[in-house]
Amino acid sequence: MLKLRVDVFVVEQTCPYPELDGHDGECQHLRLIENGELIACARLWRPTPDVVPRIGRVAVSPNHRGKRLGDALIRESIAACEALYPGEAIEISAQSHLQKFYGSFGFERTSEEYLEDGIPHVNMVRRG
Repeated sequence: MLKLRVDVFVVEQTCPYPELDGHDGECQHLRLIENGELIACARLWRPTPDVVPRIGRVAVSPNHRGKRLGDALIRESIAACEALYPGEAIEISAQSHLQKFYGSFGFERTSEEYLEDGIPHVNMVRRG
């Protein structure tokens, strides 16, 4: 998973940032695997007293794009959050150009645009 995330977020998006942030151990991880190859992944943050569940590090292998794997991954991420944390809202920090994509799953923009590692993002939430 780390290799796919670095390949997508650091190399492909030419965005040097600390991908190894020390939080993977406290998160749930979803993986889509085809013929033994990791083709997509996402990281699910557990809620804390002041933070609702969150979906992050959503990545699809460049060799497998155009197959609607992102749709499947987000549907499964939402289903996992709902099963683990019923009734809770779900947050995501979305790259700005993906607002319509996440909006199609019920996420609504909740912030002004901001730069995260030099890439425009917005916060979005899906109400529980």
